[in-house]
Amino acid sequence: GNPTRTAFEECIAKLEGGTQAMAASSGLAATSLIINTLKAGDHILCCDDVYGGTNRYFNTVVSRFGVEVDMVDPTNTELFESKMKPNTALVWLETPTNPMLKICDIKGTVEMVERKFAGKEKPIVVVDNTFASPYFQRPLELGATLVLSSVTKYINGHTDVVMGVIATKNEELAKKLRFLQLAVGPCPSPFDCYLALRGARTLHVRMRQHASNSIAIAKWLETGEKSKYVLKSGAPRPAVPSPTRTG
Repeated sequence: GNPTRTAFEECIAKLEGGTQAMAASSGLAATSLIINTLKAGDHILCCDDVYGGTNRYFNTVVSRFGVEVDMVDPTNTELFESKMKPNTALVWLETPTNPMLKICDIKGTVEMVERKFAGKEKPIVVVDNTFASPYFQRPLELGATLVLSSVTKYINGHTDVVMGVIATKNEELAKKLRFLQLAVGPCPSPFDCYLALRGARTLHVRMRQHASNSIAIAKWLETGEKSKYVLKSGAPRPAVPSPTRTG
């Protein structure tokens, strides 16, 4: 380990309301740590609108190792629940989603998993919290097993670090992820951890201003004649064509 990385991980664990955090060299590196807890024959149920790198990784890399992947609209709760299988080992949410800003019901999904797998081994529920950050949303408090963030974006906030982080309250799973952090090796450098720790200190100031600015811009765009539709997180959604991703 490294004391600077440990300091950053302890900071994130507290921000997310967890007990443990594991830093990685990128958001996708953190994702790969989670995926490495799975085995061939497992099933991932993922929301249909996710960060492009996650989509690409799940559907072109992970799927080649005998892991099934289904991408389903999480706002259609009946459809989402119907896609859960006996071998579902991981439920992956991202909220707000990237890029369409869909809002997933974290608590409702956790309750769905509890109901569907009552008396059985339950899937891990992961929430990618990159867009909201722990300032606006704390998925662990809503029942999620793991929360993941691309530190590259809001947590660091200075465009000089590429990093990811996972936080949890589940000590057994944290132990597995800590082992994989060392066994697979996607650890960030001490200096990157120092920079990210610096960035986290101003997260609250920046997120408040981001929210204020984005609301003002959205309101202005809504008055513009050239705006066909404006997507605002949490607002009623206009009829928008679904994004098409090919890679």
